Amino acid sequence: MDNRQKTAVVVGATGAFGQAIVKTLLAEGLQVLAVARRQNSLDALKEQYPGIRTVAADISEDSSIEIIHHAVTGPVQLVVHGPGVGVAGGILVAPTATMVDAVNIKVGGFMRLCRAVDAYLEPHSRLVAIAGHYGLEPTAYAASAGVANAALFNVVRQISLALGPRGVTAHTIAPGPADTERLRHVATARAEQRGIEVEKVLEEMQAESSIGAFTTPEQVAWAVKTLLAVEADSMTGSTLMLDSGRRRGLP
Repeated sequence: MDNRQKTAVVVGATGAFGQAIVKTLLAEGLQVLAVARRQNSLDALKEQYPGIRTVAADISEDSSIEIIHHAVTGPVQLVVHGPGVGVAGGILVAPTATMVDAVNIKVGGFMRLCRAVDAYLEPHSRLVAIAGHYGLEPTAYAASAGVANAALFNVVRQISLALGPRGVTAHTIAPGPADTERLRHVATARAEQRGIEVEKVLEEMQAESSIGAFTTPEQVAWAVKTLLAVEADSMTGSTLMLDSGRRRGLP
């Protein structure tokens, strides 16, 4: 697929996954529009990758639709929705406001992003949402992420049905725990609840993988790149599991 003059819109571009995705998409020849809430973080990203364009927008608010729409300047080959959500503990203690915010960011944010770029989509355009392992394998320590990601799987399937007649496809990528700052927040919550060291929790989490590994941002970026292939049309509505062998049940 010829990526010249095509745009990739990446929401959550300044996070660990986002930065790896931006780097990979630039190497694929796409023009990258990086989206994040804070302009100073975007400025730092632009210093690292001078070829990108940036726009500050809060994907949890409807105002982001117009902001992103007006920042796009050409056909959109790919959008990636990858903002993180708060880690708020298990379902019995997580504040309801945090749960609602997580769904708004993950589900509402993806819907806003799709609406922002709708006029720029073409056949074989990809809409990609980064969900997570906890949406399919609930944990007692990160209820907000589990609930929001579980809902996101459904929304991506609905969008794939709605936009399929136009040749536009929608996909979910579900990484397992990745060795990032966010993972350490989850590990810290577990450690505090159990009264043990954070490193012990990280060792246990790593052992949950059948290959004894965390997922890396580079592996997530690879999955995003793979979806650019025209052959990926048949994968619309599906979920790419990058959980390093953590999921035990059948789909």
